Amino acid sequence: MASRSSQTTNGATGREIFLLLLASLACVFVITAGIVNGGASTVAGLKVSQWIVVGLTALGGLAAAAFVLRAAAGMRNEVRRAQGEVVTYKRQLAVAEAVIGGEPQILILWDTGLQPAIVNNSLRGVPGLPTESARIVAFSSWLDPTSARRFKDALEGLLRAGRPFNMIVKTVAGAHLETDGRASAGRAVLRMRDVAGYKRDISRILDGHESLARDIRSSRAILNSLPIPVWFRDQNGRLSWVNSAYVSAVEATSVDEVIERQIELLEQRQREGLAKALHGAPRFRNQISLLVANERRVHDLFAVRLQNSIASAAIDVTELEIARRELARQSQAFNETLDHVSTAIAIFNAEQRLVFANDAFIKLWGLDPQWLRGQPKDTELFDRLRELGRLPEVVNYRDWRKTILDPSENIQEADRWWHLPNGRILQLIAEQRPDGGMTLLYIDETERLALESQFNAMSSVQTETIDSLKEGVAVFATDGRLKLWNSSFATIWQIAPDVLSTGPHIDDIVEHSKALYSDQQVWRRLKQSATALSDERIPFDGQMQRLDNSIVEFSVMPLPDGATLVTFADVTASKRYERALVERNEALETSDRLKNQFIGHVSYELRTPLTNIIGFTEMLRSSYLGDLNDKQREYLQDISSSSNTLLTIIDGIIDLATIDAGAFELDVTSVSIRDVIQSAIQAIDERAARAGLTLDVAIADGVSALSADKSRVRQILYNLISNAVGFSHDGGTVYIGCWREGPNIVFQVEDRGAGIPEEAQQQIFERFESDSRGSKHRGAGLGLSIVKSLVELHQGTMVLESTVGEGTRVTVRLPENGPVQKSDTQVLQGELDLPRLQQRAE
Repeated sequence: MASRSSQTTNGATGREIFLLLLASLACVFVITAGIVNGGASTVAGLKVSQWIVVGLTALGGLAAAAFVLRAAAGMRNEVRRAQGEVVTYKRQLAVAEAVIGGEPQILILWDTGLQPAIVNNSLRGVPGLPTESARIVAFSSWLDPTSARRFKDALEGLLRAGRPFNMIVKTVAGAHLETDGRASAGRAVLRMRDVAGYKRDISRILDGHESLARDIRSSRAILNSLPIPVWFRDQNGRLSWVNSAYVSAVEATSVDEVIERQIELLEQRQREGLAKALHGAPRFRNQISLLVANERRVHDLFAVRLQNSIASAAIDVTELEIARRELARQSQAFNETLDHVSTAIAIFNAEQRLVFANDAFIKLWGLDPQWLRGQPKDTELFDRLRELGRLPEVVNYRDWRKTILDPSENIQEADRWWHLPNGRILQLIAEQRPDGGMTLLYIDETERLALESQFNAMSSVQTETIDSLKEGVAVFATDGRLKLWNSSFATIWQIAPDVLSTGPHIDDIVEHSKALYSDQQVWRRLKQSATALSDERIPFDGQMQRLDNSIVEFSVMPLPDGATLVTFADVTASKRYERALVERNEALETSDRLKNQFIGHVSYELRTPLTNIIGFTEMLRSSYLGDLNDKQREYLQDISSSSNTLLTIIDGIIDLATIDAGAFELDVTSVSIRDVIQSAIQAIDERAARAGLTLDVAIADGVSALSADKSRVRQILYNLISNAVGFSHDGGTVYIGCWREGPNIVFQVEDRGAGIPEEAQQQIFERFESDSRGSKHRGAGLGLSIVKSLVELHQGTMVLESTVGEGTRVTVRLPENGPVQKSDTQVLQGELDLPRLQQRAE
């Protein structure tokens, strides 16, 4: 191959020399022609000077070409030498590739610029080692984190300072590689190959050692960060390691001081007890008291016997013990509180055992407290209740029990309500506890449901009752909205029931009602009362004269729950009746007054001649004008008796007229009861004697006097005794009694006469009502009316009791201390007493 190349080069050089000679001859010819034809100005269009320049230029080019040819010949010699070296290098490279490729490995070269280049990548079958060259140089992506950190530090030392290294690294898949880094002639070479044989074993041992060392460091770091004292003892019982909390507990300065001085946290007897306990068991736990920082505190001591050492730890549980005791105290108080709750409560722990049942639960189910203290399971409890016949009857008891007791089951609403055989109704509430247990609450709803039923019935009756009222009723809530109304309310204000059913605000109702009543002040006061604060609401009432001439009376009453009750009553008709009654009463009073005036005037006019008649009759009977025969005396007696009777009637009419006129005045003095009774009897004694009647008088001891008008008391007793004598049978008895009864003096007159029918007893006190009832007694019918008026003037009472055929009893009670003087207001109210006026008008 080299010979052929040399021949080719020599042939090329001969041709080049031949061509240069031809060019040189041509240049010489050109210059010679220019010189020979110097006389001619131009040759072939060029001047002679121009031809000389061309020739010289051609000669220079030939000289340069000769130089280039010589240089090219030297370069060809260098090329031939370089080609020989290349052949040698290729032969050496083939040998190197054979050597390198003979062992599975990865060669990475860092040349100038520190850019890695993979020279060889023949390593295969290593778990975790990527096959792509781009991923191989990303060492942190496939190396174990610990190996990656160590490898990175070593590689940086190689590239920056040329420090060689040899280490075993681990892939993320757990395989091991031997890495060897060397620097040579400004370059860095890294070789990676799989470990085998004893090296693999060494790598595994190193990994295990590193893992153990890491675990020991981590464990000690964790133990050192714990706030509880932790210490280790060797097989000789000496302290070998302690954490920072131990150093602080024994008030030492460092771990070295504790180890050097063997400063113990446990007391001698505690150490001996611990050693004795660990001699028979691998673990030990006990609660002890330790002196820590000059303070005696409770600790839980834990110790574990290892192969050649003992690990111990002490946990400060002082606050925990305090909290535990406080929790126990609060739990006891909580249990005692639950015992006073009326709801039956049962609490089960995570093992479904009964841990608490209050008194209400025991009473509800009637179970033995001693049996409950044995903490039965929830299923056992239910089975016991079923045996006793105290659970509700269900179709499938086991499924029903599982539904109730399983926290994961959704209890249906029907299963929450239990209808027990004894008639009780219970509501079950099941709540899961944070500790996995369950709390069951049995609420006895029997009484509540009964009361609710009664309340609903009463509410329905109340609603019907309110709706049947003629008065309009409206109840406004605290927000001013209508929450209760009746049909009369809708009728009075002409509001559709559909509108009222929506619960409108009082402003809307007022706005609708302004068409019937437009007084803004009244409406404003109504709205303020319904929406104001509780302490600003006061009851009030009033009357509305509406635009349709109707009259509505209203009343506002705040309710205890903050609502406001407003009632409206259409009193148009009653006001008309009242006005008519008042007008009629005024007319009747006017007529009565005229009648009284007429009767009074006539009475006075009759009394004067009657007095003259009585006087002349007495004069004739006195024989002053001469003796009279028996017939004349009989006539004069009749004239005198009739005149006195007529005078009594006239006096009664005058008294009644005076009483009705309000001009009657009592002359109240101290009246002797015995004297006034005797005086009344004397006036009637002669009539009683003619009828053969006995007057039986009984006056209680200690009853002597009272404050009253003496003449009017005598008149009361006279009229009562006179009636009793007139209606008694001949030979009968009239009973007259007097006694003290509280603040009153009681007078009672009783006869055994014909009696008064019940239907006539109401009219017996009316004026001019007279009925002889088969007796000879006749009167004007004014006696009892006068008696009743005089008793009322004394502020007393009068009661008549009578039975036909058995007689009549009249009881009068007069204040012992006399009538109380009335105020002007009381007098005015008495004069304007509408029922009395209406009664009188009727």
